Amino acid sequence: CAVKAAHVLSEIAKNEEMKKPCIEADLVLTLIPLLESTDQEMLLHAGRAIGRICYDNRNLQEELVKVGVIPSLVRILTDYAESEPLVHVALLALYNLADLDSAKEALSMTKVAEQLVKQLRRAESHERLEIVFEVLQALAENDALKVQLVDAGVPEALSEILLRLQGSSLAEDTCIVKAASDLIVSLLLGGKKGNITGQTTRILTLHHLFLSLCFLPLSPAWFCLFSSDGNCLRMFQLGVIHQLLDVLEKHARSGDTSVQQAALSALQSLAVPVVSKVQLLEEGVAERIEALLRLESPPVQFKLLGTLRMLADGQADAAEILGQDPLLLNRLVQWCSVSDPSGICGEANRLLASILHHNRSQEVVKAIQAAQGVKHLVSMTTSEHAAMQNEALTALAIASAIDLETLEESFKESQLVQSLHKLLRDDSTSPEVKYNSMGLLCRLLNSGDLRQEIEEDKIKDTLEQLCSHSNANVVKEAITTLQVLRGET
Repeated sequence: CAVKAAHVLSEIAKNEEMKKPCIEADLVLTLIPLLESTDQEMLLHAGRAIGRICYDNRNLQEELVKVGVIPSLVRILTDYAESEPLVHVALLALYNLADLDSAKEALSMTKVAEQLVKQLRRAESHERLEIVFEVLQALAENDALKVQLVDAGVPEALSEILLRLQGSSLAEDTCIVKAASDLIVSLLLGGKKGNITGQTTRILTLHHLFLSLCFLPLSPAWFCLFSSDGNCLRMFQLGVIHQLLDVLEKHARSGDTSVQQAALSALQSLAVPVVSKVQLLEEGVAERIEALLRLESPPVQFKLLGTLRMLADGQADAAEILGQDPLLLNRLVQWCSVSDPSGICGEANRLLASILHHNRSQEVVKAIQAAQGVKHLVSMTTSEHAAMQNEALTALAIASAIDLETLEESFKESQLVQSLHKLLRDDSTSPEVKYNSMGLLCRLLNSGDLRQEIEEDKIKDTLEQLCSHSNANVVKEAITTLQVLRGET
């Protein structure tokens, strides 16, 4: 009668109110030994009964793992891989237990990875694939299991699924593609810091990376790959930069802006670590990105400008290359004038400032002056954002130190001196902006005409007032600027 009794219990356990009586009667511990049966009907009913009774009960689930249910579930997957009902019961049980650390530890002692790969390859329904994906995602959080999954061929099985569904517009296929792509990312990332592990890169080849790249807009988790300097270096070693640029150029021609934005986001992340910037320049990234300047999509333009700014940050060579490109400078000046909610204007100004800030070439200063970009940087000093004000002030101070003579006329036309005086007088101006404003003033005093403007605008009186400012750095800079103005230093 055991099979029939197990069947009755599996039906009773469907009712939420009956779960507690089943638990109080110790039916779970009574049912567990039945999972060692060779009778498929017994396994089916016992498995269903246990799963339904223990569903959403963490204490009972922990107890199941403790009494050894994991090996039994893996045995069912192994011995009855062709039985759809039994496989479904075993997968559901693993899905419910996989979040437990104790379950992951127990599973790491089994050959569950091989069985999950087998089920990935034979799954015919989206529902079955989704269950397997859920189990795999949970197991991929454990480093030991992650390596086993990779060694067992999970990436290859995922690649087959991606290739099979590539191009499908069905919503359910899109969900599967996203889940498969996210899984590839999860397998690439190792440990809590999210670094790519040596074991996974040994098997997860460029082929798998490229497949996930194809689905960038569907897989936000992909960008976790760029969360550390170590990952960025590994990306270079794997040759991903070329894949990114190829995908970017391909979709620029097709007009797929979502992929363009995704690829640019990845490039922008790659451009953050200092160690990556030189390699990106050597890979010709700047030139290839600049080729996309003809695009008219504001979101893509925004990402493009951010990528170039990251590339120029701290790199004189990059700033010199960008600062002597007439096409880029003309586009930047155009963007500096636009008025829309996309943020293009602000990002264009920031890139222009970054080029001047990190550049050390007189030719770049002349090129930006010729493109009429200086007036936009002067306007940027009065931005409502202190960060942008400081970027503009620093850039103009460095450019003035390089070639003040070239900039002098533009400074007079754009009334830079008057703008700086206003910043110094305004009580709402941040101390850092006041400090940088005075630093720029010191540079301007090297010009006879600009010195005359400074004297006529009575900035000296404002500087004397700032000598009693509450911020020590502002006081120190005010004293220094007064000394320069008086010719004492």
